[in-house]
Amino acid sequence: MLASRLEVPRTFLGRGMGLMFRRTLAEGAGMWISPCNGIHTFFMRFPIDAVFLDRRQRVVRAYSSLGRWRVVPLVFGARTVVELPAGTVAPLALTRGDQLTVQAEGDIDGAESTDRSTGAQSPGP
Repeated sequence: MLASRLEVPRTFLGRGMGLMFRRTLAEGAGMWISPCNGIHTFFMRFPIDAVFLDRRQRVVRAYSSLGRWRVVPLVFGARTVVELPAGTVAPLALTRGDQLTVQAEGDIDGAESTDRSTGAQSPGP
């Protein structure tokens, strides 16, 4: 499981701000930004992992421990990104094409922050 709780910014400003200026990102938490195919870590106070997904929520590319003031300018084929605490992605050994699933926990009713569970599954042989 990548995250037990994902925040989903619903506005242009929310997507643009992302995790900037926050002090931490709790273990098990993350931010799912859509649409998004490139990120930066300007004004961030901590490193993050980033998993870029296509329209079908398959892994396009995963980055581990992106430090402060870094840029991932464009990930071709990506539609969304899940930003996570540093160290989340490495133990999972995600590869291109791995399918992620997102499951809502209860009624989300368009809330700015929603509880989501994100699990990674490798495609079958």
